[in-house]
Amino acid sequence: MRLAVIAVLVVTSTSAALAQGSAKPAKTPATKDTSFSAMQERGGMAMGVDQYTSTHKFDALPNGGRIELQRDNDDAKGIATIRAHIRGIAKAFKSGDFSTPAFVHMKDVPGAKVMRAKRQVISYEPRDLPRGAELVIRTKDPAAIAAVHEFMAFQRGEHHAGGMEGMHHGP
Repeated sequence: MRLAVIAVLVVTSTSAALAQGSAKPAKTPATKDTSFSAMQERGGMAMGVDQYTSTHKFDALPNGGRIELQRDNDDAKGIATIRAHIRGIAKAFKSGDFSTPAFVHMKDVPGAKVMRAKRQVISYEPRDLPRGAELVIRTKDPAAIAAVHEFMAFQRGEHHAGGMEGMHHGP
């Protein structure tokens, strides 16, 4: 009986979130799987903010991509932490260091190897947003663009995040 009540609550809250156009999954203990929860915890350690009260977006763009991280509510300390994190990621990626996403996901992130190898032809521009920051990634190199898109697609899936998914590359 208790299981049936929990199932109804989960379905009701998930349906309500979807009806409101939410791109984020319901954040209740009943809907989190263990590996996702562990990734979210590592993400909080790496980024310095609670992943359940922040929103990620991973956009694939014609000339690269965009990573966005913002707090869900006004939070001056969290916003400053995100902005510092995005600036640090920009420097790390530019130098070929993709250890932070590898730590968060506990594996090498698809696309990172090529992004590391092609770092001289990729630019990383951090920009402040109202509740956080974004990292705009640009390149004219076709292999680098494909790698950035692969990186973004993986991140979108792993983080259950939004973003522009329309950029695809064939084999």
